[in-house]
Amino acid sequence: MGLGPVMLGLDGFELTAEDAEILRHPLVGGVILFSRNYQSLEQVAALTASIHALRQPRLLVAVDHEGGRVQRFREGFTRLPAVRCLGEIYDQDRPRAKQLARVTGWLMAAELRAVGVDFSFAPVLDLDHGVSGVIGDRAFHRDPEIVADLAHAYVSGMQKGGMEGVGKHFPGHGGIAADSHLELPVDLRSYDDLIATDLLAFERMIHYGLAALMPAHVLYPQVDDRPAGFSTRWLKDILRRQLEFQGVIFSDDLDMAGATEAGSPSERARAALAAGCDMALACNDRRAAVAILDNLHHVADPVSQVRLIRLHGRGHITVERLRRGAAWQRASRWVRDYDACPLLEMDI
Repeated sequence: MGLGPVMLGLDGFELTAEDAEILRHPLVGGVILFSRNYQSLEQVAALTASIHALRQPRLLVAVDHEGGRVQRFREGFTRLPAVRCLGEIYDQDRPRAKQLARVTGWLMAAELRAVGVDFSFAPVLDLDHGVSGVIGDRAFHRDPEIVADLAHAYVSGMQKGGMEGVGKHFPGHGGIAADSHLELPVDLRSYDDLIATDLLAFERMIHYGLAALMPAHVLYPQVDDRPAGFSTRWLKDILRRQLEFQGVIFSDDLDMAGATEAGSPSERARAALAAGCDMALACNDRRAAVAILDNLHHVADPVSQVRLIRLHGRGHITVERLRRGAAWQRASRWVRDYDACPLLEMDI
């Protein structure tokens, strides 16, 4: 059995018999965890171990753990600053900002790998145009070259910590005020405007070998009449052929309001996969997830399987051993210091 094209959410702190039955479904390929699944370091490590034990190849386990407003696991984990802090430091001291980005990416990855999480949906590659409340300080910077420079350093740190990066939200969610969790945002900019700004950061990171991307539930009517996550034009023509992206494409959560234009849950999943996604996310509605599994007819793609397998986390040490190490102690101190006062000098 390979990895299926659907990633699901769970409701609790441990697997129920129903959870285990659903996760053995051949169309399932992964699990995304949320704050509702986190109680303690020991508990979440046991949860990920039970998920990984269900089948081979083991299911992917993911989480949104960007830092700032979006850090699902809090107690017991280092508080990660919003990445805008790194952009502010970059404006004053580029080498220091890049070093801190690498350290932060490593720390995030190492702490998650210590509890069995394969990857985080990070980093955000959107630009901070100053209009999007849902993006805001989740973006490194407004300048796409700076975003790419910092994201490259951040992902290099993640890789050293044992995980690949997932850039989001292609081709850019930062240019509109609407929140795709609540409605379908419409970005009226032309393709030429996008390729010169928002798309540039994604293009740079693809060149650096980024392993995975997530498209936005945003409509760009001057480019296509479907939102990016359901658009063959965006995913197959632009992302795959023009930008030559070879990694995994994840849909954003199909339970979001921005995805409802594609129809029922199973119709959304079919549309996302047909457009070019390798894996569709159904995070917060168990009935919708079951409907997808019951109605989705999907033939496994060997190339997609290879891409997905690449996202399995590498290396695994216990939390105790990680925290005894000089690397974790130094990294956590640096991150705490720049979180408290981002423009102070590091104690190196």
